[in-house]
Amino acid sequence: MNLPGFGFTRRSVFAGLGGTVVASLLPDFALGQQAATASTTVIDVTRARTDPVPIAVPDMAGASPDAQRVGRDIARVIQANLRNSGLFRPVDRQAFIQTPETAAANPRFQDWRVIGAHALTTGRVEESGGRLRVEFRLWDVLADTQLQGTAFTAPAAQWRRIAHLISDVIYERLLGEKGYFDTQIVYIAESGPRDRRTRRMALMDQDGENHRFLTDGSFQALTPRFHPTARQVAFMSYFRNQPRVYLFNLDSGQQQVLGSFGGMTFSPRFAPDGRSVILSASRGGDANIFVVDIASRRERQLTSGGSLDVSPCYSPDGTQIVFNSDRGGDQQLYVMSADGGGARRISFGNGRYATPVWSPRGDLIAFTRISGGQFAIGVMRPDGSGERILSEGWSMEGPSFAPNGRVLAFYRETPARDARGGGYSSRLAQIDIAGFNERQMVTPTDASDPAWSPLLS
Repeated sequence: MNLPGFGFTRRSVFAGLGGTVVASLLPDFALGQQAATASTTVIDVTRARTDPVPIAVPDMAGASPDAQRVGRDIARVIQANLRNSGLFRPVDRQAFIQTPETAAANPRFQDWRVIGAHALTTGRVEESGGRLRVEFRLWDVLADTQLQGTAFTAPAAQWRRIAHLISDVIYERLLGEKGYFDTQIVYIAESGPRDRRTRRMALMDQDGENHRFLTDGSFQALTPRFHPTARQVAFMSYFRNQPRVYLFNLDSGQQQVLGSFGGMTFSPRFAPDGRSVILSASRGGDANIFVVDIASRRERQLTSGGSLDVSPCYSPDGTQIVFNSDRGGDQQLYVMSADGGGARRISFGNGRYATPVWSPRGDLIAFTRISGGQFAIGVMRPDGSGERILSEGWSMEGPSFAPNGRVLAFYRETPARDARGGGYSSRLAQIDIAGFNERQMVTPTDASDPAWSPLLS
């Protein structure tokens, strides 16, 4: 649905708009970390983009068949995570000389050097009474030294989570940046014909596993956004045909409306401290930005006038807000202080801009741009300089940063060849902020409006 004169997407969703309960991690999940036994080894990320780090990820050893199976599964997830980042090149397993069991006991570095590995992971899994203990080590093959030793203890059902945590350890230890594998993505699952589209809120791990629907499709859902704790989601709902912002508790599955504005509320995002939600509300022919305190439900208006001010997003330190507005005549990006003052335009390229989101690092703002009938996902600095387009296409929108600021998720629409009447398919994708390694994220249905969670650990 469009507000008059302010359409943006090909499927006519207002610019900036854009189940099953999720069990929390059990409290007896413990992470223990041993000190590294060698000096710091860090590969420059720029170099890794053109020359991915060769790493060998053999199966983890185990004393029992069940432990061996889990060790094999964990290693496969680690290998997939690292490969999908585009910054690592897992060595072909067919080339391995040393067995996982002997490597876990005592790596023969020459056996790994000869097959081109620069880094090596080894590990051992113990399983007892439905619980796992996973010992993991990371080795610098060229220097013959251990870089990291870490032990994880958790319920057996959490084996995949352990694999993501280990992947993050490897990523950070070798690249010097936080990883992003122990995360989730909330998005809108779409199905049905274009004129009767069903949109449900759904949740999955960043690699597409542990997928579940959060709403049942009896009402339309749009633009879900994570709370900083990753246990709550703000989203726009058409529950009872009233377009309003709701809060969804991922532990209980309960949802509650956020405030009573008398008009449509949309494009919500949590403040960095998690105590308030910033959103847009339409009253009459304009739309303005408000902040709502979650505890008191007290609202505070930040913008006013006859323009359409939408898609607000805080800077990581909470001192500034980026948003898009037509106040200058067409749809552009603006930055203002957190109290609503000093708004200044930052987008000056050829086209219209929308759906801005601030990087967790604070150094970039991602956006959607439409120019000459083409859509694009790009980034710029907070002052508007250094604009770079990362990907272009028939239709794409809704960038969302991974918690380390290195990768963007977004959704891409493509015309459906076998559909009549302008059909399309919509899929999630991700891309490195350097503009390489674009890849599709697998979902069971069409998908849009992705939002990346903070790290779960």
